[in-house]
Amino acid sequence: MAKLVRLDKFLCDMELGTRSEVKAFLKKGFVTVDGIIEKSPDFKIDPDTHEIAFQGKVLTYQEFYYYMLHKPAGVITATEDKVQKTVMSFLGEDARKDLFPVGRLDKDTEGLLLLTNDGELSHAILSPRKHVPKTYFVEVPEKLDLGQIEALEQGVDIGDDKKTIPAKVEIIDDTHIHLTISEGRYHQVKRMLKAVGSEVLYLKRISFGALTLDGSLEKGSYRALTEEEITALRNK
Repeated sequence: MAKLVRLDKFLCDMELGTRSEVKAFLKKGFVTVDGIIEKSPDFKIDPDTHEIAFQGKVLTYQEFYYYMLHKPAGVITATEDKVQKTVMSFLGEDARKDLFPVGRLDKDTEGLLLLTNDGELSHAILSPRKHVPKTYFVEVPEKLDLGQIEALEQGVDIGDDKKTIPAKVEIIDDTHIHLTISEGRYHQVKRMLKAVGSEVLYLKRISFGALTLDGSLEKGSYRALTEEEITALRNK
């Protein structure tokens, strides 16, 4: 069954303007549907089959947007802030009012962050029931001993109602590890390392569910997800 939407809503979704601005554009005859000027805001269209043009330029409808950002340290994971710089500031011309970060990374944490306007996908990924794995590259002051590693992999008390879900530790060298967790508690990685008598000197998220940070992305850079990545996220 065709998905019909109001013409003015479609134009607003394309971010051509506010609802009142869009109605003014329609009244002036700036919009055509299949080559015919349409001035009615409540005219129903099917974005998949109708050709909508604004001042002669055909508009390609896209309902959801997905971006991978390599978050640098020093910016906060929020849609807006009156004082501090947010992750949304890196999107430039791709910035949309309905985009938001999925989950959060602390201000001093770097790495993979997903930005989207797909609320359903975000909810599914962040649901505690899903236990979506997140892997971090962690720098520690000194090599973790076997007892510390076993504690992390069995679950540790970080001061919450219950211990953390068992994590996975991969030793890279004496001062670097990969730590994979499947929860999203506040400052979780830092609290876990503190619980075993260590600390985090540097933290970078390198994977999130089916997504792996693109090695070609510099800090502060982003790109749209591929169709394969979007499909993998939805099927995770």
